[in-house]
Amino acid sequence: MTKTPNISFEFFPPQTLDASFRLWETVQMLAPLNPDFVSVTYGAGGTTRKLTHEAVGAIANNYGLNVAAHLTCVDATRAETMEIAESYAAAGVTEIVALRGDAPKGSERFTAHDDGFTSSVELIEALAATGKFKLRVGAYPEPHPDAADTLADVRWLKRKIDAGASSAMTQFFFEAETFLRFRDACVKEGIIAPIIPGILPIQSWDGTRKFAARCGTQIPAWLDDAFASAKRDGREELLATALCTELCDTLMSEGVDDLHFYTLNKPHLTRQVCHALGVSPQIALQNVA
Repeated sequence: MTKTPNISFEFFPPQTLDASFRLWETVQMLAPLNPDFVSVTYGAGGTTRKLTHEAVGAIANNYGLNVAAHLTCVDATRAETMEIAESYAAAGVTEIVALRGDAPKGSERFTAHDDGFTSSVELIEALAATGKFKLRVGAYPEPHPDAADTLADVRWLKRKIDAGASSAMTQFFFEAETFLRFRDACVKEGIIAPIIPGILPIQSWDGTRKFAARCGTQIPAWLDDAFASAKRDGREELLATALCTELCDTLMSEGVDDLHFYTLNKPHLTRQVCHALGVSPQIALQNVA
């Protein structure tokens, strides 16, 4: 490893008072690492739309960070979705992570609103037409649950880039080869926009395993064995830090310059990994209002 990576973080908006404290602790711990940007998610089915807007404004105003707000097509008309985008622009937000979004709670598959955007490509085209935002999108190094195979995902990503997106962040994965094969496939299909690997520090193996199963992320058998052994010895956090650092180091040795961390609003492991990669505090926090 010869240089430090450019880093970014994903947060999710709080729905309870305790969750609010966790979010602000997370931001306070990670903001000094000077991320290129931070993103704030929607809840499943767009359920935290208002909370996302509030969190975006608070993080931008109180911490001076470049915030990319998530925006999805779920359960909203085109007019309602673009109204949210305009409210972001009015609040000074210049970046959006444009996503189709998951199916609303109780539904097995995404179904567009009668007057809504039918896909992420339509949403990206509409946002790009405003000329107000830098657009980021999602990418899937392993097949999306709704995709036939990885090639279909790559070709859909190409459509999103052609529609106006400037970069993509991937779903998390456990082995570097998964990302590197996907990157090669993207290059083969003519995608030249940056593809940033999504990194998920393993806070809890049991929880991460369930999350991976829902996302369609392949779980290597050796990871089950490693965490079973680490649990017996009380070394789970040490193992998680070492594995995540090694994954990032391998990616960087293969020419990856940017890393996007899914923090789950739990900052300690992410900070430890960043420090191990040579990322040190660079900025002082602004006073929180």
